[in-house]
Amino acid sequence: MSQRNKPVVTVLTAPGEQEPPGMDSLRARAEVRFASDEATLRATLPGTDVMMVTDFRTEALEAAWGCADTLRWIHATSAGVDALMFPALTKSSVVVTNARGIFDKTIAEYVLCTILMFAKDFPASIRLQLKHQWKHRDTERAAGKQVLVVGAGSIGRQIGRLVAAAGLQPHGIARTARTDDPDFVAVHSNDDLYNQLGHADYVVIAAPLTPQTEGLFDEKAFKAMKKTARLINIGRGPIVKTKDLIAALESGEIAGAGLDVFEEEPLPEDHPLWDTDNVIMTAHMAGDFIGWKRALTDQFLENFDRWHGGEELFNLVDKELGYAGSK
Repeated sequence: MSQRNKPVVTVLTAPGEQEPPGMDSLRARAEVRFASDEATLRATLPGTDVMMVTDFRTEALEAAWGCADTLRWIHATSAGVDALMFPALTKSSVVVTNARGIFDKTIAEYVLCTILMFAKDFPASIRLQLKHQWKHRDTERAAGKQVLVVGAGSIGRQIGRLVAAAGLQPHGIARTARTDDPDFVAVHSNDDLYNQLGHADYVVIAAPLTPQTEGLFDEKAFKAMKKTARLINIGRGPIVKTKDLIAALESGEIAGAGLDVFEEEPLPEDHPLWDTDNVIMTAHMAGDFIGWKRALTDQFLENFDRWHGGEELFNLVDKELGYAGSK
């Protein structure tokens, strides 16, 4: 801690990003510093006890890691912590926590909404509305369809619960298979992924980005899916090989895709996905609800109270796995 016996907290934001809301109560208990790139982080890291990282794409921390002389805990205000899992940090004694629980329900709402939009053919209806064209069509029933949630963790569980409430049949993919999970019809092991892809009407990617999941959805995975199936990605963009996805959509290997995350963000204006009729896209906002930034700060402050009081932190990340363990 600093000479004034106050812990030092450095908040790492994206360049140009405003200070997170709700910092005033933290200033009463800690010396708060701000950084937004490698240069400012190198200046603020010495003497820092705790970091709050709001930029989930940052490479600045790895670049400035050598300046972290007293760092004990890093909190990521995101569910994914892939940008923080560089070797020096994973091998260190620094504890990492994440924002598990903040976005779970709103992401589940997004997934259910996307499923229903596909089933009721809302993309075509919107296009017809813009053209002032009246065209009656029959649409699909959602109830009874199988949803395969790849990544049966905290977010995956909320997806399973919500789609089940709408009459769909949720199955999960996780490291360990289990048949008695309360939120899924069954949870299958990672080794059973390709077999299960062949049964699913909707495949939802809710897994973290790790060396094991990067590029997982490629030509082989799309060939294993039903031709009537839709892919929904609310995990991380690099889990899907975009070129292979576009090829699968164009050839009819799969019927559609709902995408909130992409290999390249922002998506370039001339990218072919913009003009693909069987694709629903949003700008990495599936979990962002009105007030989410303050909710993230409040979660950090709750954990800061525990850290300051010597209590065990919640949402501890397993640095070897790259995500928070199950409760």
